[in-house]
Amino acid sequence: MPGRFFLTEEVWGMADAPRLNIAPGQEVITRTSDGIGHMRWGMIPVGRVNARGRPVMETIINARSETVFDKSAFADVKRAIVPANGWYEWTGEKRRKQPWRITRKDGGLLYFAAISDVWNGPGGVQVYQVATITCAPSADVRDIHHRMGVILSENQCEQWLDGSENDAKLLMVPFPDGGLHVEKADDVDWNGA
Repeated sequence: MPGRFFLTEEVWGMADAPRLNIAPGQEVITRTSDGIGHMRWGMIPVGRVNARGRPVMETIINARSETVFDKSAFADVKRAIVPANGWYEWTGEKRRKQPWRITRKDGGLLYFAAISDVWNGPGGVQVYQVATITCAPSADVRDIHHRMGVILSENQCEQWLDGSENDAKLLMVPFPDGGLHVEKADDVDWNGA
């Protein structure tokens, strides 16, 4: 599941400087049915409660495909898409973790299915925010992580954004086996973005 990702090219007419280490809490290019812009990666679900009726306090960067349409924490969210050239995962023990870079084998962009919301803070502050959706991993990713982001093809983006809930559920599956390239990523500055 994406915990860090990278975007190095223009997408949907928006061009950020190449970003090799996008972390939660940072602004990311996002598309919704309302348009394209920047949103904060990580949702602050203030006012929402979990199944036990307790406030959900942690920032959510990923939502599970199996429960995203059922949990009260995600009530009234909209669907969104976050583009990326790839993402990172880690394996191994603490202080010796090996980073891995995952990209499409054909070099194309990844379109992560996501949900978006607006957090209304004190003093009228509004934060547009997004969280990606995860599913079971494909065979390409299974050895390094037990989850992966739901990756849409370019022609599935409209169905995700504007289709019915049932249409969207059909898209929340692992990327086809053999479609991703996984390599060691020792060359990334993990302190910068």
